[in-house]
Amino acid sequence: RHGRERGNIQRPKTPLTSSSINQQRKNSKTIMERLQQLMRGMPPGGMGGGMGGGDSPTPDCAEKVHVSSLALLKMLKHGRAGVPMEVMGLMLGQFVDDYTIHCVDVFAMPQSGTSVSVESVDPVFQTEMVDMLKQTGRPEMVVGWYHSHPGFGCWLSSTDINTQSSFEALNPRAVALVVDPIQSVKGKVVIDCFRLINPQLMMLGQEPRQSTSNVGHLQKPSIQALIHGLNRHYYSIVIDYRKNELEEQMLHNLHKRNWTTGLSVTKFEDFAASTEAILDQMLKLTSTYNERVQQEEGKTLEEIEVENVGKVDPKRHLEAKVADLMSENIIQCLGTMLDTVVF
Repeated sequence: RHGRERGNIQRPKTPLTSSSINQQRKNSKTIMERLQQLMRGMPPGGMGGGMGGGDSPTPDCAEKVHVSSLALLKMLKHGRAGVPMEVMGLMLGQFVDDYTIHCVDVFAMPQSGTSVSVESVDPVFQTEMVDMLKQTGRPEMVVGWYHSHPGFGCWLSSTDINTQSSFEALNPRAVALVVDPIQSVKGKVVIDCFRLINPQLMMLGQEPRQSTSNVGHLQKPSIQALIHGLNRHYYSIVIDYRKNELEEQMLHNLHKRNWTTGLSVTKFEDFAASTEAILDQMLKLTSTYNERVQQEEGKTLEEIEVENVGKVDPKRHLEAKVADLMSENIIQCLGTMLDTVVF
């Protein structure tokens, strides 16, 4: 016994050191991280909802935006007409499913913009325009908005981020599409699509999208876009172009020449001036080709190839000019004869 009853044993208190305090902080931090992971994996019903009903649905933003040919042509034409100012408009379409947004048409908005920013959306004009489009057979809803960046790439400025936040307040899946009409050339359209990143989800450590399924299809971000907040304030979405059979026929017939184009005759003064210019070029090419032949005498084939690397081939250009001159003169003479007989 010696003065100590069972259950009343007093243990000596261990003094708190800096190492023990750091260990307690690490343990509490680990517990908080595990709680956050558990809260992320919970189903929407809470602790008791759907625990035994299979996997819980996880948010997935690996989306694609399908832009029709009509909408793309309208956006490029509108952006080219507004150079050097920015222009904007609304995108009409539908949210097909959780992974697909289909944009079928666009219409311009009467906003006045500078070279670096554009005004906000006029709600009265938007409502009236959507109602008029419904009367003409366009019942689609507004899926986002587009604007142009003439000459300085695809990214969102602070004004664009505020405009996009107002669109996402109405519909969280709304997108912002940026097109550059100056850098867009034939065969390559400089265009990109964005959506804002929720800062609360970033604080919890969640990804704004499932980037694994689109890793090979996303555009390589430019340095200017990364400077202006790409992957910090907003992220990029894959854009795909869809054409139906009627749109394919329309695009194939866009530059198709009709049989009546062979009967058209150019103005004789213009044709004579172009012919004289081609003859002058042929004269220069002939003298250059003559000098080239004289220089090649007494040299091997390898020496000739090494000497002519990066130089203009006068023989090939001379053949092309002769073929163009002969074909244009034949077409002009035949067209003149047919027009004289027929008309």
